[in-house]
Amino acid sequence: MAADKARSWVYAEGYIPERDVVAHAREVALDLGADPVSTGVGSALRMVAAVAGARAVLEIGTGAGVSGLWLLDGMSPDGVLTTIDHEVEFQKHARRAFQAAGVSGQRTRLIAGRALDVLPRMAAHGYDLVVVDADISETPEYLDHAVRVLRSGGVVAVAHALWHDRVSDPAQRDEDTVVMREIVRVLGQAEEFLPCLLPVGDGLAVAVRR
Repeated sequence: MAADKARSWVYAEGYIPERDVVAHAREVALDLGADPVSTGVGSALRMVAAVAGARAVLEIGTGAGVSGLWLLDGMSPDGVLTTIDHEVEFQKHARRAFQAAGVSGQRTRLIAGRALDVLPRMAAHGYDLVVVDADISETPEYLDHAVRVLRSGGVVAVAHALWHDRVSDPAQRDEDTVVMREIVRVLGQAEEFLPCLLPVGDGLAVAVRR
């Protein structure tokens, strides 16, 4: 049974082929030491952006632009992706990836800085989708900001929600696993959200703000 599940996971991850520009951004991300979302997670984010009709997306954790490329592909053609990362080098490569994909500079806003310093400046109820893929220890605070900046009916998505298959194992008690486990629990019980936990990639927690 375990082998069958593993085979199905691999099949699902390869279900949507990755564009060359995304594959290149993934290679760059890995070279930089970033941890890009998997193809399965990327395609799920693209679908969420499309279903939400997202015109304003806030991404916490730019990386080398892998998730941003998926999001832009699903967003409204006039939508704007605002993405925050404290690593200037990451954002330099993300900007190159967006340009290589033919994305207009008017559709991306890259902000270099610590997310918790930048997020208080984001407009309340100004975003259709917030994607969190950054420092796990700060993710609970990112979610507090997501409640503030999301419009009613907006969506929050948290990458790495299963954290290397450790979240589901109560015996795993390292700090990052405990924090992510609590994030998933809180999202699942929060009255502000209608949640779902997707077993794609390293896990994707998705919740709609009521």
